[in-house]
Formats: sequence, structure tokens, C-alpha cells
Amino acid sequence: MMIFLKESLVFFATPKTASTSIEMALGSKCDIRLSKSPNAKHTPLRKYKRLLEPFVMTLTGDEPDTVAMIREPVDWLGSWYRYRGRDDIQGSNNSTEDLSFDQFVAAYLSDEPPEFARVGSQARFLGDKNGEMGMSYLYCYDDMEGMVRFLENRLGRSVALGHANSSPAAELSLSPELQRQLRKTYAADFELYERFRK
Repeated sequence: MMIFLKESLVFFATPKTASTSIEMALGSKCDIRLSKSPNAKHTPLRKYKRLLEPFVMTLTGDEPDTVAMIREPVDWLGSWYRYRGRDDIQGSNNSTEDLSFDQFVAAYLSDEPPEFARVGSQARFLGDKNGEMGMSYLYCYDDMEGMVRFLENRLGRSVALGHANSSPAAELSLSPELQRQLRKTYAADFELYERFRK
């Protein structure tokens, strides 16, 4: 999460949407940066509204705008699957080594997901206390140029993105049955993505 006081803007680091690359480009320019731990860096909207926004408003004088990115849900899960398949966490409870993408998604959909499949929901991350999308601005991951243009215009500076947290390649085919189950269980994520997709 990055907070720009003069520009009255809060950037939310939705996991697996290039938020680390954006933070690397702009982190030194923001006034408040939560990045030392994943729980701080990936603060969801409802927690921000409850705990941080009242303080931030004492500094900005008004409610700041909020901006974040969303990724197509199957692609988002594929990124998590590949990221947790990297060599440096093999043998840990977070590792997806020796699992197919189908097995990963089935675990994600289970009533008690194992640690490697506990990745949350984008709609929940971006939602307010009533479960409604609460961001002032939301960009799709496949419109990175749009997000960069917005940040450049709003912050009055150029934004040059690098690449961070690249994941290993992996087979990401998903069975039709799991695809249907995922779309039903996480309908809010698919609907939110479709609403903002160009």
C-alpha cells in the first residue's frame, strides 16, 4: 500500500497484479508506504477504511481516492499457483510442487483449503464492509497502460515499471467442471473483473 498525501490518493496492492513492480517505481515518492510484511503491504480496503483512513484524513483534510488493479480470476489463480511452485519454497506448506493446476484449484475451492491454497478473493480484497466494490478507480491487469497513465496524470511524474516476483512457467489447463465450480463459487470476482474489463 502506498499513500500520497498531496495527491490525496491511496494505492492498494492487490496480490499478484504487479503491485510490487508499481511499488518499486513509486515507493520512494509516496508519503506513507506499508511494505515490510505481506499483511501490511496487502492491506484490504475494509481494514484500511476501519483503521487507517481516519488517520489519513487528518493529514489530507478529506477522504482520499483509492486505486487498485484486478486480474482475470483464473489467470490470477494461475499466477498464485506458479508463484508457489518456485524452487526456494519447495518442501514448505506453501509449495505447489508436484501439484497440477486442477489440484490447486480444487484445494482452493475446498471447505478447508490447505495453506498453499489460501489466497483469498480479489472481490473481498477490493470490497467495502457491505461487500460492494469500494475503490474510486479500478484497472484490469491486462490494461497496465491504463493504470500507468492514470498514475502519471494523478501524480504528475513518469512511471517506468520493471519486473518483480516473476514466477516459473507451468501448465495451467483447468478442467471444465472446476471452471464451472470456480465461476459459481467466486461469481463476485468474475463479475467485478468483467465490469471493468475493456
